[in-house]
Amino acid sequence: MRLQGKVTLITGAASGIGKSTALLFASQGASVIVNDLDQVKGEETVQEIRNLGGEATFIQADVTNPESVKSMVEQALAKYGQIDVLFNNAGISGVGALHELEPEQWDRVMGINIKGVFIPSKYVLPHMMERKSGSIINMSSCIAEIGLARRASYAASKGAVLALTKSMQVDYASYGIRVNALLPGTIYTPFVEQYLKNSYDDPEAAIAALKTRQLSGDLGLPEDVAQAALFLASDESKFMMGSPLYIDGGVVFGKNA
Repeated sequence: MRLQGKVTLITGAASGIGKSTALLFASQGASVIVNDLDQVKGEETVQEIRNLGGEATFIQADVTNPESVKSMVEQALAKYGQIDVLFNNAGISGVGALHELEPEQWDRVMGINIKGVFIPSKYVLPHMMERKSGSIINMSSCIAEIGLARRASYAASKGAVLALTKSMQVDYASYGIRVNALLPGTIYTPFVEQYLKNSYDDPEAAIAALKTRQLSGDLGLPEDVAQAALFLASDESKFMMGSPLYIDGGVVFGKNA
């Protein structure tokens, strides 16, 4: 029970990495606030947690909308009295070289992937500062460290998240708050599965090609990232501050011969 007594707020927790993390956090004793725009899938996640004997609540909120997020945080504090862990997981992908992108596409990726970290953090931080305790986990990506074709907006957004993480850590270390970032490689989530089906005539060939990018020779699973998030949420990582944690199968620091 590595999170016994802790209250955790996970954005984008209705599916994929967020859902896997919510289930894992609950299994480790945490009370989990499941946030998502998708109410149906979000409540399904909560029900799964409850069926396993865990504690969870769904709160619908748009992470880019200040009033929506403020209300979510107020509801969470009214119910649980504290928020010990904030996992800024919500995000979207963006495909296209820079000259191919419309300004609206760029703004949407930046809005969700960066503003979606800023706004929840803004409203949770004062509570953590008052308690002089907390762990914030920001979802970056290994693409923040490497170049990848036709991912201009996504790379820019995830690089910004990593830089923001480091800056936040400097500002809030004196309050006993840790801020770290997760940098996954290609993770086989339902979103990635659907993207491959919609974007390639031969999805299996596309998956095989993706696997060659990673020294592991395979794609990661949502559970792989959830385990890393659990480490950062727990007191086991108390000496990690402003750090990038890679769960990338060897994309960033290795290359097959």
